[in-house]
Amino acid sequence: MSAIDLLVTSGNGPVECRIALSALLGILERETIGLRCSFETSLGPMPDQHGAKSAIVSIDGPGAEQIAAGYCGTIRFTFKSPTRPDHKRQNWYVAVQRIDSRSESGEVTIDPADLRFETLRAGGPGGQHQNTTDSAVRVLHRPTGLMVTARDERSQHRNKALALRRLEAMLRQIEAEKQEAAKSGRFVANRTIERGNEVKTFKL
Repeated sequence: MSAIDLLVTSGNGPVECRIALSALLGILERETIGLRCSFETSLGPMPDQHGAKSAIVSIDGPGAEQIAAGYCGTIRFTFKSPTRPDHKRQNWYVAVQRIDSRSESGEVTIDPADLRFETLRAGGPGGQHQNTTDSAVRVLHRPTGLMVTARDERSQHRNKALALRRLEAMLRQIEAEKQEAAKSGRFVANRTIERGNEVKTFKL
């Protein structure tokens, strides 16, 4: 079974939402590994010292569906801003949604000359096959700086195809935002994240 891909985004929120997003990635990784699943993160373009505005998280294993079901929606983080000590607001929001990387709708065109591939040894849970060959594939999309890794399949060829599908999913998000806001270089699924209906709340 291929991994479940989740888009995690801070929308158009301030820097504190990127801090919350980074914290959520750590929480997701710990929970995923605790359920003996594999975890892979692909950050959106232009991350800064506070983290990325968005990321795609790929989870594979028996508990992947459980994690996806528990986190899809709005996540609220409560903490005092470390960058603006006098700021009164303490609630910051991040959105999580599932991405179907197999979808053919809204496909984007990728120039092969813009891609750089490298192979690496597969790791994480998945049986003895994963540590015996360099079957995992990482692809870099030079124009955006997006980097995606696929290690789900035992075949290098299949991992390459999976990495490309994930890259296309990320680029579709960028294209959708460009069309909506007439701006380039953004990796945001929703400009407004729904508040008041969060599926999880964390206090940092």
